Amino acid sequence: MSLQEYRRKRNFTRTREPSPEGSARGKGRAIFVVQLHHASHRHFDFRLQVGDVLRSWAVPKGPSYDPKVKRLAVEVEDHPVSYAGFEGEIEEGYGKGHVDTFDRGVWSTAGDVEAQLLKGHLTFELFGKRLKGSWHLVRSGKKERQPSWFLIKATDAYASDIEADDLLDAKMRKSTRRAQKATSAGTATKKVAATKASSAKTKSRRVSVATLTKAAVALEGTRKAKASTDFFPPQLARLRETPPQGDAWLHEVKWDGYRILASVAKGKVMLWSRNALPWNDRLPEIVAAIEGLGLESARLDGELIALDAQGRSDFNALQRTLSGDMQAPLAYMLFDMPYLQGYDLGKVALAQRKTLLERLLSHAPRLLSYSGHNLGDGDQVFAMAMEQKLEGIISKRADGGYRAGRGDDWLKIKRLESDEFAVVGYTPAKGSRLTFGSLLLARPDADGGWTYAGRVGTGFTDEMLRELGKTLTKAGSKTPSVRIDAVDPTLRGALWVPPTAVAEVYYRGIGNKNLLRQPSLKALRVDKAPGDLRDSDRKPAPKRGAKAATASKSAAAAAVASPVVITHPERVVFPDDGITKQQVVDYYRAVMPWLLPAIADRPTSTIRCPGGIASPCFFQKHVMARLEHVGTARLKEETGAQAVYLYPRDESGVIELVQFGAVEFHPWGSHIGSPDIADRVVFDLDPGEDVEWRRVIAAARMVRGFLDELGLVSFVRTTGGKGLHVVVPLNPGADWATVKGFARGFAETLAQLHPLEFVATASKRFRRGKIYVDYLRNGRGATAVASYSLRSRPGAPVAVPLRWDELGKLKSGNAFDLATVPKRLARLRKDPWEGIDAVKQDLEAVNETLAAR
Repeated sequence: MSLQEYRRKRNFTRTREPSPEGSARGKGRAIFVVQLHHASHRHFDFRLQVGDVLRSWAVPKGPSYDPKVKRLAVEVEDHPVSYAGFEGEIEEGYGKGHVDTFDRGVWSTAGDVEAQLLKGHLTFELFGKRLKGSWHLVRSGKKERQPSWFLIKATDAYASDIEADDLLDAKMRKSTRRAQKATSAGTATKKVAATKASSAKTKSRRVSVATLTKAAVALEGTRKAKASTDFFPPQLARLRETPPQGDAWLHEVKWDGYRILASVAKGKVMLWSRNALPWNDRLPEIVAAIEGLGLESARLDGELIALDAQGRSDFNALQRTLSGDMQAPLAYMLFDMPYLQGYDLGKVALAQRKTLLERLLSHAPRLLSYSGHNLGDGDQVFAMAMEQKLEGIISKRADGGYRAGRGDDWLKIKRLESDEFAVVGYTPAKGSRLTFGSLLLARPDADGGWTYAGRVGTGFTDEMLRELGKTLTKAGSKTPSVRIDAVDPTLRGALWVPPTAVAEVYYRGIGNKNLLRQPSLKALRVDKAPGDLRDSDRKPAPKRGAKAATASKSAAAAAVASPVVITHPERVVFPDDGITKQQVVDYYRAVMPWLLPAIADRPTSTIRCPGGIASPCFFQKHVMARLEHVGTARLKEETGAQAVYLYPRDESGVIELVQFGAVEFHPWGSHIGSPDIADRVVFDLDPGEDVEWRRVIAAARMVRGFLDELGLVSFVRTTGGKGLHVVVPLNPGADWATVKGFARGFAETLAQLHPLEFVATASKRFRRGKIYVDYLRNGRGATAVASYSLRSRPGAPVAVPLRWDELGKLKSGNAFDLATVPKRLARLRKDPWEGIDAVKQDLEAVNETLAAR
């Protein structure tokens, strides 16, 4: 496919249409877009992303939902993927006229796209706001200068007599100058009818959900509970070689895909990965399908899969579809429902939960499928899975509840021997091989470190080699970052890195050197991080009281020594605690992987205590002499003058600042590259005298609740002092005036609604017995303490990110210190703030919503 014809027909000095030069390929799912084009002849441009381009057809009358109607679709030149976002006027030349976006979404097809187009019949499915369901593009037999096709709606649940013009909104109607009054009247009539039909369908569905809820309430173990769209930790399975026996167990197919959790509250759906990353943007059609169930609140658990031609799950097809390289049909295979319509079903027997789930999905869209099971006969079910070459089975206690984490109520029995390993290095490429020869693998050991497990050099696609090569081969040390128990001569020339990715590998047993035999790559598990392997499905249940190794050990094993020389390491920084400068350096090195993302490339003020915290300390935000490893940037001050600010770029810069006496780090809420755009809002909850800690916790939860009502996800951390920070990530960011205005309005509204609890003024005389909501940290040049920063106070307390459900366990805002934080990090299975940079929420949209109220 080429954009040569697209380029030839346009003068890019005159048209606003995007030039193909520099137009990046779309990332992620393959998209479709339909644009209403008021050219010399009004028509709809129907475009499907295939690889790097949008394959395009001009449809004069637009798509029809009537399967009996064949709509002419004239094939036109391919367009760049960036054209999907184009709207507005084409002033002159080819295609002159106004362009509106009629619909946009993702699409899929069960077969090879190019093969179907070459054959002249493409069958596909659309997941848009206006266009849904299955469709056909069939090539006409007529030989014409521009190939003609027919766009035809398939007979499915979405088929109706609705036409494209029936679905125009006010903006598109205004742009359609040729619309006739009779057509508008007909459109209004059809839309009213469609609305009534939709309303009747929704009412019918709600009746069935009400019936289902009534059945759930009657079950033993059901209890009332508050709904939330928050992530809920999933129940996990332990690996076993053979299926359990007896009718106490039910057996399901082991689907080979990504675990996806769905939380529904107030009708809003949130999809989560097993690592608590939001997935709504990647799976809009799944979100829409769940919304179509008519649920007010629920929790659903299942596996996202891609189906091959035989209807089996295909993991590689799933990864390629999510990356945009394929358009395989997806399905969300649901196997559990631990919450429904305001009721927690976690203590209800699994078999009863599945009965409710099956009834719920009996009339669900095709995208939502029920994962059935057999009761008993585990050996026969497993044998059948082997015959059909499935991944394996999952065996579950039929009377079991839903419990977060790994246990013996869910067991995994796999057809092929495979396991997951951390990628810890690579061997150089040889011959025609791209980027590297093989990946070096490691498994977690009992001491909190990693042990070399072998290398894998087969099973890679060229795309995998390229993608890994972009990151993996950018670094590497000849010193192993893991323990090696056996001599392996093939490792000469190998380069080692800290655990950086997870690879799932097939192998034929373990050799006598404890290395993998004949390993072959099955897949790169982008849904998992190396830390997840410490909770392996192969591990026995942990003994109570077992202690994990500290994070500093593994960090020290993996880290490259800093080039900064530490002088006077014996100098005491925290005199009451006897903590030296070297211990401060060691702490920051141990937490560096957690600290650095919060401060790297952000203008950062430090609190320097060159003589220790008992001597005078002071803020340092401007660059000073002798700094060699710290970044500098010339930024405008509030006064309008310019000054050179410092910012850490990497570990060396942080350690250099500590060498110069820095104890605390306070970054801006923006980056050096865009200092006028904030990507954080910080509410500092500062309790006055006589305010108990439980009130501070309650205040943070209240702030979270109000933010949630505004559609804003928030995170919480201790400050290392008396209070808490509630942090709101912004993506896209907003200018400082908008952020400060929102923060001030939020704080003042909170104080007005709860005057006995909160105050929004900094005056000390008003703060006694109340909690000051400090919004002043949200201005240009203002700072807030960084996560994992020490505080210059006795006890060496630390500002620490938390999960919201940890708040109730804390005794104070300075509950963590220099000694306990590395131990906490070693125990963590994942970052409490994991996914904060992936949250997409727009403050402008929130302000518009508030203005509309």
